[in-house]
Amino acid sequence: MKTISTYTLENGLRIIHCPSPTDVIYCGYAINAGTRDEKDNEQGIAHFVEHLLFKGTTHRRAWHILNRMENVGGDLNAYTNKEETVVYSAFLKEHFMRAAELLTDIVFNSTFPENQIEKEVEVIIDEIQSYEDSPAELIFDDFEELIFPEHPLGRNILGKPELLRSFGTEDALRFTRGRYMTGNMVFFIMGDIDFRKVIRTIEKLTKDVPAFNDAIPGRIAPQPYIPQNIVINRDTHQSHVMIGTRAYDAHSNKRTGLYLLNNILGGPGMNSLLNIVLRERNALVYNVESNLTSYTDTGVFSIYFGCDQDDKDRCIELTMKELRKLRNSRMTDVRLSAAKKQIIGQLGVASDNFENCALDMGKCFLHYNRYEEKEEVYKRIERITSEELLDISNEIFDEKMLSTLIYN
Repeated sequence: MKTISTYTLENGLRIIHCPSPTDVIYCGYAINAGTRDEKDNEQGIAHFVEHLLFKGTTHRRAWHILNRMENVGGDLNAYTNKEETVVYSAFLKEHFMRAAELLTDIVFNSTFPENQIEKEVEVIIDEIQSYEDSPAELIFDDFEELIFPEHPLGRNILGKPELLRSFGTEDALRFTRGRYMTGNMVFFIMGDIDFRKVIRTIEKLTKDVPAFNDAIPGRIAPQPYIPQNIVINRDTHQSHVMIGTRAYDAHSNKRTGLYLLNNILGGPGMNSLLNIVLRERNALVYNVESNLTSYTDTGVFSIYFGCDQDDKDRCIELTMKELRKLRNSRMTDVRLSAAKKQIIGQLGVASDNFENCALDMGKCFLHYNRYEEKEEVYKRIERITSEELLDISNEIFDEKMLSTLIYN
């Protein structure tokens, strides 16, 4: 097992480090600020801020930010989702000081210059238009809007063009001043570097950053869930179908069981139940998958497939049939053992991607103040019983509680 090290600076910034055997380091800031933290008139501002972080600080112009890591062969990147924004870099270990200083400058000293905003907004709008041209991607956002109606969790991360064009420097500064605080973020690092050096470096770089400004506003929990079935005419060649419901939050002790069920039902393996019945056995779809997203206070379970419009009803019925089997029959010990072995193998392969591991570590420590190493996850999976899976199936796969969204 790797030795995970953690430390909290006096200003409230938490640091987590995991050693790795390569010469490449992955590190960055995970910030507890996402689209669910936007006000109604701020839709899209979390992602807007993420784009503008690279356009200028009190110390650098956009060109200097762009070249700082590129000149030494490193990468500089960021992403925004519903509950966090992450700014990170990958580089050879001798460039740690360069990367740490740049990342800290971007996160705490960005100026969001007005002369960069109009151009970057057009880039984001192009991103929105590209997304809208892909119904297989767009339907996931529309489905979350169906599951969380009139709630920030149901909003598209990219925002709305008319609102984006109204944002200015002060809007970005107001959002970051309210969320980008040391006590509301984590510095994560994975690499072959002494943890004491990491602490000294980040402590020095953030010594002038205040611990907090004002109290960080709390998040509003979603209203009670009401299942819905909606058909939208988008004039697509295929029917695109989403079936799902609300699921367990990231703190639930049932989440691991549902994670295993999700993998059995529609995970990445070619032997998933839905892939076998819809694609291999009946040749009705090219792509079918199920997904589980766990937020801090709720979650979403969903199934997606695209099919010929004439096959839509049959695909839905075959899908429901598989869900009924999971609800009505206890899984045999042999089948459960095979499912556990498969998902543990998948996790083991995935853990060989250090960048993804670093990002996952940062996100987990941000929200739970701890990080489970893969061996701990394996043990939790091994403890799952067929009785637990049957109970979870009856809770989550209840047909009366499933919502459906169809693009025709």
